[in-house]
Amino acid sequence: MSPLITLVAQRIALGLLLLLAVSVLIFAGTELLPGDVAASILGQSATPEALANMRRDMGLDEPAVSRYFSWLFSAIQGDLGTALTSGQEISSQIASRLGNTLFLAFWAAVIAVPLAVFLGLLAVRYEGRWPDKAISAVTLASISLPEFFIGYLLIYFVAVKLGWFPSVATIYPSMSLGEKLHAIGLPVAVLVMVVLAHMMRMTRAAILNVMQSAYIETAELKGLNQFKIIWRHAFPNAIAPVVNVVMLNLAYLIVGVVVVEVIFVYPGMGQYLVDHVSKRDVPVVQACGLIFAAVYIGLNLIADVVSIATNPRLRHPK
Repeated sequence: MSPLITLVAQRIALGLLLLLAVSVLIFAGTELLPGDVAASILGQSATPEALANMRRDMGLDEPAVSRYFSWLFSAIQGDLGTALTSGQEISSQIASRLGNTLFLAFWAAVIAVPLAVFLGLLAVRYEGRWPDKAISAVTLASISLPEFFIGYLLIYFVAVKLGWFPSVATIYPSMSLGEKLHAIGLPVAVLVMVVLAHMMRMTRAAILNVMQSAYIETAELKGLNQFKIIWRHAFPNAIAPVVNVVMLNLAYLIVGVVVVEVIFVYPGMGQYLVDHVSKRDVPVVQACGLIFAAVYIGLNLIADVVSIATNPRLRHPK
C-alpha cells in the first residue's frame, strides 16, 4: 500500500474516532443539564405517577450507558429520534433546515472564496503599497467586529434606512431562486465579511512565504510578469494552507451560523437548535450537535486529505 493511501486511511480513522468521542461528550453534556426533562414537559402541576410514566416512555429510567448506545446506533441508521415538543421525527424536520443552512452557506462561499483568493493575490502583488494596506485594514476591521454587530448595522442602514433587502430572511420552498437570493442578501453579506478576512490573510501569508523561495527568484530573473509569477508559481505551492483555512471557514459557514440565523430569523439549523434549547428538547439538541460535529470534522478531514494530496513529499516519499 502506498504511503499516500496509508496516510489518508489514518486520517479517516482518526476522524471517525474523534466523531465518536464528540458523540460521547454531546450525550454526556445533555445528561448533565440541570432539571428534569419530564417535569419541564408536563409542568409543575404534574403528579409523581405522570412523571414516572413520562420518564418510562422516554426511556429515562434506563441506565445512561444503554441509552447512549441505543441513541448512537439509531443515529448511525439515520434515526435521530422524536422531538419531545412536537412529537415529529427529527430527521424529517432537520432535512429542510439543513438544506436552508447549506443554501445560505453555499452562496456565502461562492462569493467569499474567490474574492478572498483574488484579494490575497492582489495584496501580494502590491505588498507594502496602498492596495495591500487598504485590504489589510478593511479585513482587520471586519475580523475585529462580531457578526451580530455587523448584522445589526446592516439591518439598520441597508434594510431600514435604504430598504434594499428585508431585515427578516424568511424563505419558502415556493419562492423562486431570485426571491430567495434577495431574502438572504443581508445574512450572506455578514457571513462573507466574517470569513473573507481570515481566508484573505492566510492566502496572503502563504503566498508571501513561498515568494522567498529560490525558484521564484529564478522566475523573476527570467523577466516574467509579477502577477504571472504569483499565479503560476507561488500560488500552486501555497495551496495546502489556503485549502486548510478555506475548509475551516466553510465549516464555520455551516456550523457557526447560529448567531446570524437568529439575528435574521432564518429557518436554518441554527435557529432550529436555539428554539429547542429554550424548550429543553434534548433529542433535538443531541441531533443538531451530532450533525454539526460531523460536518465540522468531515470538512477538516477533507482539508487534511487535500493537503496530503498536494504535498509532493508525501506523494513521492522517495
